Amino acid sequence: MIDLHTHTLLSDGELLPFELARRAQEAGYKVIGITDHVDSSNIDFVIPRIIAACNDINKNWKIKAIAGVEITHMPLELIKSTVSFVRSKGIKLVLAHGETIVEPVIKGTNKESILSGINILAHPGLITLEDAKLAASRNIYLEITARKGHSLANGHVVKMAREAAAKIVLNTDSHAPDNLITKGFAEEVLLGAGVDKKEIAQVFKNSEELVVALA
Repeated sequence: MIDLHTHTLLSDGELLPFELARRAQEAGYKVIGITDHVDSSNIDFVIPRIIAACNDINKNWKIKAIAGVEITHMPLELIKSTVSFVRSKGIKLVLAHGETIVEPVIKGTNKESILSGINILAHPGLITLEDAKLAASRNIYLEITARKGHSLANGHVVKMAREAAAKIVLNTDSHAPDNLITKGFAEEVLLGAGVDKKEIAQVFKNSEELVVALA
């Protein structure tokens, strides 16, 4: 199991990075991305702490932890410069908080985030076919999420990704211990979103490929 979207108490999660990683490892995860929410108020605080925690996790445990961030509710004008900033600080895994239908995300966030060179567009809501094609052309992954609320648009995301030939990944967007899932449940989430059984293996492979690319 690879999960490239989780949160700790460095933003709005419940667990320290070490506890999140331990629980994930015990649940059978091989790779976890720790991607706390950032904006201009906390970015300098969060980044070095995520990097330090992931370095120690990787030195001592079998699970691989990837230091990342989720750029969240940013003004459109600041997204590109924020992506550049976090990468300059050593963050390789960059997510953007997409236009989920359950939060008032600024319209245009999906497109601007894709243009800014993120890795994963998290819970992109009612993403347009145009934006899905843009993501495909830039090898940016669209997220299918196991998180309640955000998952309401999963079926639409799968449909747009299929029409645009965009790659999808399955993440939990975990904030609490009970948000971590089994691979079997991940498969059920994908099936529920309209992913064919024969396509499920490719979704998991997409996550593997992204991990390799980030190494």
